[in-house]
Amino acid sequence: MTDSRRARRRPRSISRVAAATVAACLLALGGCANIGTISEASLDSCDVPTVSSEPNPPQLPDVTQLADPRTIEGPTTAYTRSDQIIPITNVPFEEQRLPVTVESADGPEQTVTDTTRILALNQNGGLAAAVYALGFGCNLVGRDTATGSSGMDKLPKVTVNGMDLNAEAILALEPTVIITDTSIGPYDVQLQLRQSGIPVVFVPLESEKGVAGVGAQIQAVADALGVSDLGKQLVTRTNSEISQTIQIIQRTFVPTDEKRRPRIVFLYVRGTSIYYWFGEGSGADSLIQSIGAVDVAEEVGFNGMAPTNSEALIKAKPDVILAMTLGVQSAGGVDGMLAMPGIAETPAGQHRRIVDMSDYEIMSFGPQTAQVLAALATAVYAPEHSYQPDSKPEIIQKRLDEMQQESEGTRQ
Repeated sequence: MTDSRRARRRPRSISRVAAATVAACLLALGGCANIGTISEASLDSCDVPTVSSEPNPPQLPDVTQLADPRTIEGPTTAYTRSDQIIPITNVPFEEQRLPVTVESADGPEQTVTDTTRILALNQNGGLAAAVYALGFGCNLVGRDTATGSSGMDKLPKVTVNGMDLNAEAILALEPTVIITDTSIGPYDVQLQLRQSGIPVVFVPLESEKGVAGVGAQIQAVADALGVSDLGKQLVTRTNSEISQTIQIIQRTFVPTDEKRRPRIVFLYVRGTSIYYWFGEGSGADSLIQSIGAVDVAEEVGFNGMAPTNSEALIKAKPDVILAMTLGVQSAGGVDGMLAMPGIAETPAGQHRRIVDMSDYEIMSFGPQTAQVLAALATAVYAPEHSYQPDSKPEIIQKRLDEMQQESEGTRQ
């Protein structure tokens, strides 16, 4: 197979040994129940979207009159018009330089000699998105829970119980390189994989920088894959899209009077009793600031991610609450969130002003960041112009169905 053709197709099937490992896992370990296996059909071919090296910022609605964003009524779901990541090339091997030795962020140098079977695993899916955008989408052989963009959503999961790595499932896929960071673990599993002979490259944890860390994360992934120059091109394209989008948001949506800018908090919700406030340094703060809103966490000096309480939330007086779609659903929808302590007493609660977005997009901080910012800004400032698909994205609907089944199983 030529290099250019190999770039367009997934590597061929896993070995009989790997298949047997997966089978044994499924039979013997209850924890492997939600771990997928990779099929011959999915490995045989791979559709690659049209590539582009030019910036293509998302289109925002052209509006001249806007309501006061602090008084808008009702919830809004923010959807990007497409979750398809556009690769910068479909023949990355033409510019690849292997072997490449890079310093892993956890210390030891790692030498990468083969990128035909890649795993890119972290908490927000941004690493896999970078791999895909660099042109290696057909070489990805598995995914983490947070990765769900088109082209990667059918890959087998190698994480369980949220973000726990499953060593057996990973080894079964026979990766030739693993790119990861400290947002996912356990670290012992990552070390075990390295000790098995697989280069495991930790990239710096740039997600804490949010929008500002997108370029550095992409470049770190490109360096690990031996395509540093492609990384520079992708960083330039992505940063241009982000900066153009922020400029349009500021010009189109953001009130010139700072007192009219919406006050926003980002709540990470799972279930009906516990929610986390994402503050400064969580990445969520950069989303809020990028769309020209008031980040209440910065105002009150709330750092990191930690459980909040009703008193703190009421005192913060948010006009809008940002959340992840699956989190809102796990709480029982908007009504379920309003029943949580303190939320109904905030201006956001009184106006039912909850803006949610796909778990697979909102905090991914990768090549789709400009699309995310455009969708969020429209949902916050001009919800009547917010794009709404005819049906939920397939991966969101699938996960909602899984959550429903899990809930029913727990009641039984």
